[in-house]
Formats: sequence, structure tokens, C-alpha cells
Amino acid sequence: MTSALMLASCSKEKKQDGQKEVKPQPYEYIVAKSGAADNHTEYPARLEGVENVEIRPKIDGFIENLYVDEGQMVSRGQHLFRIRNPQYEQFVRVAQASVNSAQAAVATAQMQVTKTKPLVDRKIVSAYELQAAQLNLKAAQASLAEQEAQLTNAKVNQGYTIITSPVSGVVGTLPLKAGSYVSASTSQPLTTVSNISKIFAYFSINEKDQLNFLKHSPGASIQEKIKNTPLITLRLSDGSIYNEKGKLESISGLVDPNTGSFSMRATFPNPQGLLRSGYSATIILPNNLEDVIIVPQKATFELQGKIFVYVIGANNKVKSQEIKVTELADGVTYAVESGLKNGDKIVVQGIGILKDDTEVIPKETNLQTVLKTN
Repeated sequence: MTSALMLASCSKEKKQDGQKEVKPQPYEYIVAKSGAADNHTEYPARLEGVENVEIRPKIDGFIENLYVDEGQMVSRGQHLFRIRNPQYEQFVRVAQASVNSAQAAVATAQMQVTKTKPLVDRKIVSAYELQAAQLNLKAAQASLAEQEAQLTNAKVNQGYTIITSPVSGVVGTLPLKAGSYVSASTSQPLTTVSNISKIFAYFSINEKDQLNFLKHSPGASIQEKIKNTPLITLRLSDGSIYNEKGKLESISGLVDPNTGSFSMRATFPNPQGLLRSGYSATIILPNNLEDVIIVPQKATFELQGKIFVYVIGANNKVKSQEIKVTELADGVTYAVESGLKNGDKIVVQGIGILKDDTEVIPKETNLQTVLKTN
């Protein structure tokens, strides 16, 4: 009799202990609500001016003068270098003398025609004499035209001794100094002038990002999608944000077989000349999402490569639910693309100790509060 009472007492104590273990605890949750989400992706970029023109000599000679310095802003047509080669000046003088001689020959031939014509009219000399004089005049005129062309060519070559800037921009390095011998076959350019009134930012995206861009950007064609892309932000190498917004202008049609990426180009205005060719920067490309549910990352857990959340169901019992997500740029939230619906109650605390069918005491909160305590 005593043994039976002791067994009953122990059974009762175990039952009470079991009841303490399954006693529902309060857990905070948020209510799922779909909407838009601001998001962006970052890509390393290389900056170049809209024009990068290599300056090369068209003639051979010695650099006599450098009229600019490295990093100097120049205008189109401004003098950059002077190449010294006396033979080009001599060629002009010789050609000018030949023109003067040819002009004298034309004048002499014209006088002969003028003198012969009245004699032919009065039949003093034969018409043959006039024809011969006229042919001599045409030959002299042709010779004059040839000599004038040679003079023009000589002046053009002499003009090449002064090298001017073909564009407005910034002068690059000056590897060759005064006294250096240069020619049209010199492999190294005298300098490079970069037009930086606008800056091209080149960056690459992978195949997945390119597909997402084409799927979610508004527009029927690629050109329309590019046109409708929101303005782009540029982060400079010192971490600061460039104060001018850029515009996406092109995307390559073929994937690079070596990298599996697509090349894209954005253009940024550069009114103050802050950006220079060769700079590195980071493109911040907006890819805002529509009709997604935002959940904090700490409300999720991963199992076998899949993402889950706990949803409070009937009788306040939780159930794990697989979701498809996109990580947002803030690093603390996910955009849920599938797996949840509006009105779902998503547990946002104690995820590591919950199990399916655990009964909880729901305590509603909101996303902003959860993120503040993250």
C-alpha cells in the first residue's frame, strides 16, 4: 500500500515537471505585409574620359618646345609641342620659288598668245603659231598648278611642326622632354589628352544579375529598359559619394567567355573636373523590388541550404515555412519573393530554440522596432 502511494506521488511530480516544460512562452512576431523595397547592388568600376586621345607626331624631328605641363587643362587647338626640323622650312622656300618661276612662265606664255592672235587675224602668221602659243600657255598653267600643290604640301608638313590639341581636356604624362628625337613611327605617344567633361564608368555584372535586370526593369526592349533605369550613384575610392548622378547608357550584347560577365557603361557629368581618367570607383546600381515582404534576417534560419521562418498558426503553434529571398543592401533584412502571404505572423525572436508545433504566446511588434534592437 505504501509503495503504491509513493509511485503515484512520483508520477504526479513528473507530470507537473512536464507541464512546466511545455508552458507557452511569449514570442514577438510581425505581420507580413507586401510592398516595395529599396535595394541596390554594388560593382567595382573603372573611369575614363569620353575622349582619350593619344598625341603623336606626324613628322620626324627634335622636340624644341613643350607648351604645356602634366595635368594642365587645355582647349581644342591649343599648342602642345613644337618639333624642330629645318628641312621643312627649306621645302617651303624651295616650293615657293618654284611657284614664282611657274607664274613667270605662265605670264610669258600668255604674252605670246596675246602677241600672236592679232597676227593670225591679219593672216601675217599661220594659225599654227597661235595654237602652239596656246598649248604652251596650258602647259605653263599646268606646271604652275603642280608647283602650287607642292607648296601646299610643304606648308602642311611645316604645319606639323606645331602639334595642337584635338580636344579640350587634361594633359596626361609627358614621357619625352625637350631635345628628344621623335617620328611618326615612335611607339610611345608624346602625351594623352583626356576630355573629362563627362566620365564613362565601365563595370561588369554576372549573368544572374543581368537576367534579373532584364526581367525586372520596365520596358519592352533593352534600350527601353536602359532608358528607364533609375539614376546611378558613384562611390569614390575615398568612400565619399560623388555629388552628380549618372545614367546607364549601354550594356554589351555578348557575355565575356573568360569571365562570364557582361560589360555595362554609365555616364556621369563632371562639371568641376573632379573625376579623372584611370580612377577606380564603385557603381551603386538601383534594383528596387515590388510586391515583396520584408523580414529581418535574424527571424530566419537555414537548413540544408534553404531559408526558413517560423509562422504562428492555429492554436498559436509555430510551423517552419520555407521562403525564397533576396538579400537587401542594408545587410539585415531579406525581401521574400515567395513562401509567405499578407497577414502571416512571423516569429522574430528566439528562433534558435523553437521547434515545429511549439505553442507560444504571440506578442505583436513591427519591423522598425525589430531592426532598432538588432
